[in-house]
Amino acid sequence: MGEISTVAVVGVAALVASTVAAVAGFGGAAIMLPILVGAFGVRDAIPILTVSQLIGNLSRVWFNKGELSLPVVKWFALGAVPAATIGGIVFATAPAGALTRVLGAFLLVTVAYRHTPWGNRLRIRLRGFLPLGATSGAISAMVGTVGPFMAPFFLAFGLVKGAYIGTEAMATVVMHVTKLGVYGSYALLGTYNVLVGVAIGAVMFVGSYLGKRILSRLPERLFPYLIEAVLIAAGLLFIVRGK
Repeated sequence: MGEISTVAVVGVAALVASTVAAVAGFGGAAIMLPILVGAFGVRDAIPILTVSQLIGNLSRVWFNKGELSLPVVKWFALGAVPAATIGGIVFATAPAGALTRVLGAFLLVTVAYRHTPWGNRLRIRLRGFLPLGATSGAISAMVGTVGPFMAPFFLAFGLVKGAYIGTEAMATVVMHVTKLGVYGSYALLGTYNVLVGVAIGAVMFVGSYLGKRILSRLPERLFPYLIEAVLIAAGLLFIVRGK
């Protein structure tokens, strides 16, 4: 694939990924990661993805700023910051393909569980976001994407539409900032990676705007089913892609 073709594919993928993420709250990284790995290699792909996702998530925070649940973000951050630091160190020194497959299987089981009598009563309290943040931070730093894992718990807390999208995005921003600090300390975040990530992030800002327009027209009762459809797709993708 030539350089121009690569730029075109990455640009289109970034627009699609950010639009999906702005509607579902996640899925952008799952779409972008295989493309970035193919274009830049895994060691560069994760830092580039982190930079671009930071910008994409900040744009979703901005478009949904009036509906954020800051207490959720606070408790999530208490667990996510130290765990993302440790996970970033692990990524810098070891592969994590097996974890990707495990995550994929977990997503499929989660969707099935939500339709059982026990799953219908699934709830999470505010302080439950601390261990969720710890788990999510570690996974995100090692495999580059964790939104599908987080989604069922944010939904179980009762967040929907703009409140769900904005709060999940703000929680993810906390993880990305932490990860970038660790990647930088291990020389995985060079000027080239930052510039590529910023360029992709600029495209994602446009996708976030388009996704917000779609989200405002989406009936609230259909929102959980849309999330589940993306969860299933992401779960299957992770199982197939894990190495």
